Amino acid sequence: MRIVVFGAGSIGVYVGGCLLAGGADVVLLGRARMGERLRREGLLLTDLYGGRHALAGSDIPFTEDPAVLREAALVLVTVKSADTAQAANTLREFARPDAVVLSLQNGIGNADVLRGALPGQTIVGGMVPFNVVQMEGGRFHRGTEGDLMTEATPALGPWHAAFAAAHLPLAERSDFLEVQWGKLLLNLNNPVNALSGVPLKTELSQRAYRRCLALLMEEALSVLKVAGIQPAKLGKVAPGVMPRLLRLPDFLFARIAGAMLRIDPEARSSMWEDLQAGRRTEVDYINGAVVKLAQSVGKDAPANRKVIELMRGAEEKRVRALSGEQLFAELASRS
Repeated sequence: MRIVVFGAGSIGVYVGGCLLAGGADVVLLGRARMGERLRREGLLLTDLYGGRHALAGSDIPFTEDPAVLREAALVLVTVKSADTAQAANTLREFARPDAVVLSLQNGIGNADVLRGALPGQTIVGGMVPFNVVQMEGGRFHRGTEGDLMTEATPALGPWHAAFAAAHLPLAERSDFLEVQWGKLLLNLNNPVNALSGVPLKTELSQRAYRRCLALLMEEALSVLKVAGIQPAKLGKVAPGVMPRLLRLPDFLFARIAGAMLRIDPEARSSMWEDLQAGRRTEVDYINGAVVKLAQSVGKDAPANRKVIELMRGAEEKRVRALSGEQLFAELASRS
């Protein structure tokens, strides 16, 4: 029943830490930098509900050795999307053939990449709806709501109790592709938040930034319609209604969509965190997925293409934080 978390970043450490706190047999597999940090600082798990659980560094099983995959009955893949193919090669070399592999990654198609590289292995797609921010003092903070979702499969049955004990219940969905696209529509805000340079709650409280997100969403929805994909409703608002809601004046948005602003003031997007750490972001696997789908159905997605260009500039330190008005002008000029 051992669980190996393959990719000890923000999500991997948070999910793995919660499972450890819930009593599961877990090992984190990651880079030396993270292992050293956890041994030195320990791990403090906090969330927007006021939850708080501390683990001493000596109580966190961590390794850089992929041979630990030979002990795993369940592997949680939490590496960045750009590293999925490399992770698949490692799994092919070390993972048990009967191990279940659950992808808990952003974007569309990571599970398919794993399936293509690992024929015969049980691969399950998964989705993490909440964000996690790394903070000082070994603190990993969950700032938004939502439950883990996976493809419907009996393969995960033995682990439901462990995830429930970790306060991370697994919701199995038969419409998982639609769930992925529903999540991706929400993730279109990741580059908006990263380029804004402000916390999520502050960003979403400003109509200028919400108009940017509405533009990206509306473009994606038009592409999905042509492709015959109906994204799943993951919150209280249907995807098709979201752009109109986002464009409301601030006082009306706060009144009608107050639930969207019930975000921890400390929450930031993972893309913002990647920029601060000097890492390449996953914009190609989020906004890039919209552009790729558009090309496949003979359409264009200029606003999503432009935000990719802006994020590349931010990664190279050529683009600094933009106001909502500046960002909207950039995106609207391409749509």
